[in-house]
Amino acid sequence: MTVKKLFALASLVATGTLLAGFAANAQQPPQQQATPSTPKDAGPPPGGGAPGPEGTRPFPVMFVTSVELIRSERSGGMDIIRARGLVTSNAWGEPHLLPITRGQGIDGMLDLIFQASAPTDMAPLGPFMVVEALLPVAHGHPYKGIRVRSGYNAVTLKTLPGFAEVAPPKEDCAKCLGKYFQAKGAAAPAGQAAGNVVKEEDLPYPLRIIRPADGIPSYEYEPNRLTIVLSETSQIVDAAWD
Repeated sequence: MTVKKLFALASLVATGTLLAGFAANAQQPPQQQATPSTPKDAGPPPGGGAPGPEGTRPFPVMFVTSVELIRSERSGGMDIIRARGLVTSNAWGEPHLLPITRGQGIDGMLDLIFQASAPTDMAPLGPFMVVEALLPVAHGHPYKGIRVRSGYNAVTLKTLPGFAEVAPPKEDCAKCLGKYFQAKGAAAPAGQAAGNVVKEEDLPYPLRIIRPADGIPSYEYEPNRLTIVLSETSQIVDAAWD
């Protein structure tokens, strides 16, 4: 059975909604071709896909928090995959799920990348924003489970229909400025209360720590990376998603 036959629509509409206070401004995502264009064993390429509005490009969202498969029994039925995740600001748009599985894999898993149109420039600190995307799959498909990948993690659903979720990162760094940074394995900054300390282990996503004596050999833009600038006392004096 081919992938083209498994997916009921020749062109799937991967719908998404930006939540957490700006749902009214959510954009309708573009149509998604049902047949995957990337081999199953390929990794999620940063910035893969066609350019989005104003030169933006699809990029894996920072973190996927849940995966659900909803099964409908009406009119022959249709399985709806629903994924939720986190992005670093409301400058992200058009969340969608991109299949990277070709046909029926050996392990029976359907692999998906959770993507969205990334901002074109650095974003200031702020709370994480919730994004959601849907992907319909024809009833009777051969998949035994679903794995959705973000830029940082992956969530696997092994029971269909069903629901799987993971805890989000403890720290979004929205209020990091002025606090003190504690590296993994290092002692807590002297004289600072716990609420005034940001622990590296609570920031699991990619980090770039810039200390007073550090150079910057490359400044390639990475929308899911947090850059933190420290003073000589390890106080966070500047930070951004870039």
